[in-house]
This record gives sequence, C-alpha cells and structure tokens, in this order.
Amino acid sequence: MDIVGEFHLIENDGKSFLEYHHSKYHPIPQIQSPPSSDNKFINNHFLQSLFLCPKERWRDAFRVRTQHYTFHPIISSPECCYTYHSVHPLFWCNNKEFEKDGGCDICNGVDFGTDYYLSHKDCMYFPRIIKISRHRHRISYTTSLQSGEWFCGVCRQSIETSYGAYTCDKCCDYFVHSICALGKDMWDGKDLEGVPEEDDITEDVVPFIMISKGVILHFLHDHHLYLQVSMLYDENKFCQACVLPIFEGDFYSCIECDFILHETCAKYGRKLQHALHPHPLTLKLVSPYESGCYGCDACGRVCGGFNYGCHLKECNFDLDIRCASISEPFDYQGHEHPLYLALNPEEKPICHICKIKCKKQLNCIICDYIICLKCTTLPSKVRYKHDKHFLRVLCGEEVCEKSWCEVCEHDLRDTNVIYWCDECCITVHIDCLFGKDPYLKHGHFYKLYGYKHQTFCKSNTSRPLCNYCRKRCQNKIFMRDNIMLCSVRCVYYYYKKNCIFF
Repeated sequence: MDIVGEFHLIENDGKSFLEYHHSKYHPIPQIQSPPSSDNKFINNHFLQSLFLCPKERWRDAFRVRTQHYTFHPIISSPECCYTYHSVHPLFWCNNKEFEKDGGCDICNGVDFGTDYYLSHKDCMYFPRIIKISRHRHRISYTTSLQSGEWFCGVCRQSIETSYGAYTCDKCCDYFVHSICALGKDMWDGKDLEGVPEEDDITEDVVPFIMISKGVILHFLHDHHLYLQVSMLYDENKFCQACVLPIFEGDFYSCIECDFILHETCAKYGRKLQHALHPHPLTLKLVSPYESGCYGCDACGRVCGGFNYGCHLKECNFDLDIRCASISEPFDYQGHEHPLYLALNPEEKPICHICKIKCKKQLNCIICDYIICLKCTTLPSKVRYKHDKHFLRVLCGEEVCEKSWCEVCEHDLRDTNVIYWCDECCITVHIDCLFGKDPYLKHGHFYKLYGYKHQTFCKSNTSRPLCNYCRKRCQNKIFMRDNIMLCSVRCVYYYYKKNCIFF
C-alpha cells in the first residue's frame, strides 16, 4: 500500500504537535504551531490550516515518522481536535503548500484521494443545526449523503454525496451545500442545537379580524373596511399597501376616510420569513411622523406603502410588499424557464430587461437570463385613462417594432420595456404611465435628505418646471417652500448641486 503522506512530531516553543506532510507538494515539512481556536477567520480558505482524520479502515497504514518514534497518530497524538463532523479525532496539518483547490471535506474542496478526511479549521466549527431563509424547516449537518443525484436548494448546483452538506429531516429531498447555507443572507448566525423548534417562526399571523361578511378590521387601520366590487378606473384612487391604482379586482375601502386596500394586499400576513433575509420580517406602515417613506432593499425603489421590516436595528432591512411576494421558483411571463433568486449578494449583473445593474435579481439556471426585482414586480397589466382596454408589459425585441409613446410623443428606439394595448396599438413608457416615483403617495409629506416635502399630483392646468432638470413635471411634484422638483432623484441632485448638505 502506498503511503500518501506522513505525520512529523514537531516541537516549537516547548510544545509538541503533529504536522502532516504531503510529499507531492513540498519536500521538507514546514514547522509551524497549530493556530489557536480563537484566531480570526481567514477569508482565503485555501491558505487555512487543515485538520486531518485517517479513516477507520486505513488506520494502520498511516504512521507518524520521526527519528525515534513510530506510532499510530489516532492513539498517540500529542495534539488533536474533536468535532462532531467525524467519528475520529482530527489532526492539525499545514495546508500552505497544497493545491489551490484546497481539500476540505466539509466545504467541498478537491480531495487528495480517498484515504483522508480533511477539514479547514473554520469549517470544523460549522453549526450542527440551523435555520436558513430559503427553507421553512430547520436543516442539520451531515458528513455524507445517501447515494443519488442531489441538487443544492440554494444555488441549484449538484452536490457531491461524499462531502458534507446540510439536509432537512422533514423533507427527504432537500439538501444545501455547507458554504451556501452559511451565507450572510441565508443564516442568522445561530446554532439551534438544543433550542426548541417551537421558537422558529412557522405560521403567518392573520392581519385582520373578520367583523362580518365583507367587513374587516385591519391591524394597520383604525376603522372598519368594507369589501367593494371593482369600480371604474380612477388614477387618483390607490391602494395604501402597494400604492398602485385599483386596476381590477375587488378591494376594501373605509367609509370614514380614503383608506383603500386591494383584497389581495389586505391578506398579506403580519409575519414573513423571506428568502432574501435571515431574520423574520414584520408587516408595518411607515410612520408619517418619521420619514414617511423607505428604500426597498430588493428593488431600490423609494416607497410609501406597507413594508416588511426586520425588527433588528442593526439590519435596517425593508422590503416592499411587491418584492416580498417573490418566491422560488418564480414563473415570469416573459421567460420560459423558472427563475431563482441569486446567491451572491455582491454580484450586480445587468438586467436583461431594463439594462441596468441589478440590486437583487432572479436568475435562470438553464440559460443566462437575468431580471432585476424592479422589472419582475411591474404589474403585468395596467389601465391608461385614455384607453378602455388593459395594457400589458412588452419587452425585448417586441419594443423595437413600436414607434412612439402616447404620452410624451418621443420615439421608443432606446426603450427596453413599455406598456402596450393589443386592441388600440397604444404604447406608453412606464415612467410616463406611473411617473418616476410611482410608489410614493401624492398629498403626503415625505422627509427626503433631511427636508420635509409635500407631494402633489400634477394637473392639466399646472405643470411647473422642475428646479433641477428644467423639464415640466409629468406626474408628482415635490414641493418645499418655493422649490418645485419632479422626482426623488431631482431632489437629491438639486441639493447636491446647490451645496445644501444633509
């Protein structure tokens, strides 16, 4: 039997320890003390120390060789570390001369053969039982999987059954790469071993009380709301949750004030575990006494309706309810394959629809299709006040066949997505239909960049010039004192241009 490598008994600073030497990578063993357990995490796993365990059936084949000693490392090791990832003690060895692809059996590096169980120092301390944002149950670590073809529930790539992974005890076919499971958007950093499972968020809390048939009391409104049949389209009447007009479908309205909710929006649960955040999110209405608005961490839009927020102040995480409704797999009408949320939060690819860098995106695992959540959550069909039919989203090559926008009368050659009427052939820019900030309510006060602004809806007789871009205000008007601005973007650049710091 060939000896793959050797242990060497080393003394350094009065301490004895075993060092593993692989003859393939370096002719002379390196002398280095094992790192302490409280060392800071080394970002480059390939330069970390490894812990090694000879498997049971090869125990007699691998011997420590020094000038005066020959003994079995498992029985006679001066320095060893125990972990639940292996049935044997694990021995520290030097990885600095190993191949670039590592050799960790926990995080799925390239193995050096079938004779050893290798682990990065930090991988040894992977948590045993965790809860991730992409799955409704807890998952637990296992050192190997049953034979078969398995795919990661996060990155959707195949999993090698000989390596460690996380698996769900309740779902027989759910597995996750250990590295994928411990991503910052996946895991909250808590090891749940020994923690009662009842502590997990499991069920949504109903957001309203049913008073009688067709009458509810929503927890974010003080008055009773009455179910109404879909009315004639009125662009000035909008849902307080999603801030979109009532295009179709039934809705709840308050007879004491102008509070309106889509029937579907009224049913959003009070609690949510979303795939984009490791902590539970709570449905809330932004206080008008604070800023009155928030920036969605998924699509980047400034919104003034309901949102799901994290209760932890250090997170400062908010999702508007449109982005919160995204789940996996997602069926997008403009693409033939199911889409999945991207794994790496640092990547900012270009959206195939709007051609702008994505804040968060959905990917196709079959082809290279990418779409940002801002485009994903556009209403599939809308109403336009000068057309009796519904308009639908049109994107890609179909847009090139259209000529000009019905509202601004500009051509569509540089436009990637529009709304289009199949009956009347009317085409409208999205910004021309909704405005540049469609999810802020007109008639409200918003604190933007340190200053309070009141929003107005432009009228047919009043379309003032924006004090920044010098164009006519097409939709909402942001007013402070005598300053008129047409969008949140213009508010920002106006203050920046005039050195008004905030």
